[in-house]
Amino acid sequence: MLRTTLVLGALALAGSGFAAALLSAPVAAQKAPDARALGVRLTGDPGPHNAITDVAGVEVGHSTIIEGSGALVVGRGPVRTGVTAILPRGREAGDWVFAAGFSLNGNGEMTGTTWIEHSGILETPVLITNTHSVGVVRDAVIAWQKERDPTFLWALPVVAETYDGGLNDINGFHVRAEHAFEALDGARGGPVEQGAVGGGTGMRCHGFKGGIGSASRQVGEYTVGVLVQCNQGARRDLRVAGAPVGELMPEPSACYADRSVPAEVRWSGVPWCEGPDANDGRLEPLPEGAGSIIIVLATDAPLLPTQIKRLVTRTSLGLARIGGMGYNGSGDIFIGFTTANRRAAAERGERVGLEMLPNDEINGFIAASVHATEEAILNAMLAAETMTGINGYTVPALPHDRLRDIMRRYNGATQGR
Repeated sequence: MLRTTLVLGALALAGSGFAAALLSAPVAAQKAPDARALGVRLTGDPGPHNAITDVAGVEVGHSTIIEGSGALVVGRGPVRTGVTAILPRGREAGDWVFAAGFSLNGNGEMTGTTWIEHSGILETPVLITNTHSVGVVRDAVIAWQKERDPTFLWALPVVAETYDGGLNDINGFHVRAEHAFEALDGARGGPVEQGAVGGGTGMRCHGFKGGIGSASRQVGEYTVGVLVQCNQGARRDLRVAGAPVGELMPEPSACYADRSVPAEVRWSGVPWCEGPDANDGRLEPLPEGAGSIIIVLATDAPLLPTQIKRLVTRTSLGLARIGGMGYNGSGDIFIGFTTANRRAAAERGERVGLEMLPNDEINGFIAASVHATEEAILNAMLAAETMTGINGYTVPALPHDRLRDIMRRYNGATQGR
């Protein structure tokens, strides 16, 4: 991965009662999320990789940028950001797909969706990055398509974002065209790297380290897959398989690890990672629950764009199951597509036939969309490691051992209900 460096340290997280390694880990060091091994009771049967790539042909790639530590110097870092690419039919087949979008709360951006709303067709890959890098990534997608196809004339790329300015030098504009190219050219099927990777590198979710998460569900002979860039939610709202984890686990919380950083650039109300004395930060604290989430849904079921839209809207119910509220400051924007009806989606010159499932048969797909979304968000947190970014600001990982203990007690209390 381009320009990826490793920052190591250690600290005791204030009020957490245990020591945690402070890592900005490379992708290879991150463990695959396994919620079921922690006692989380999830509904539905996942595909072989429990990822969006279980939909045949879908490929995912990342470019992760982790550089520097210490005080923020705009233009120099620290940098905690990147790009994630989802290719509906893979890098070698640029065929179009039937698609639809939905905005639960519009405090965010996803380019190219106006034409999808009118045409019902997605003509480009889907890329996700940070808020201030949408433009450069969008332009890079056009350059990438033009480079691969000498007959290329125009495109309306789909590029979405969430804000990583708490951990990343977002106004330093460190994402460049080469990073979008890396994510696109590196896209593959199979297991999906999750957590603090790609566009999700600098994201936080329900007060824990967030990022990229994915999950899938089998519906008869078909598959529904979901990928999220998770950067939303208040800690108090977090629910895991019904358990009020956010209320039962108020700590560890975000903290400051670097006492040399002046108070003028630190948020008030954020404690020091070490020591009982209060942080004297002078910046207004971040609003509770501020943040955003991007959800990408894929399926191989033969659905029309109107039916795909019904599945995409239901992903908001999966978001709600884990505690997403669609708060005012949250950009909750979703897109979905089907790889079925390949010729019908791509044909431009003649009339062709297509298949569709009747509406009375889509309930299983609706349920799969909800449950895969819920697990994908949880997987983003389970895969991510604790990260320190600009000005020593540190976001903790969701502690697996404490989650396992909560689920054991919660499952015991609800046994037989």
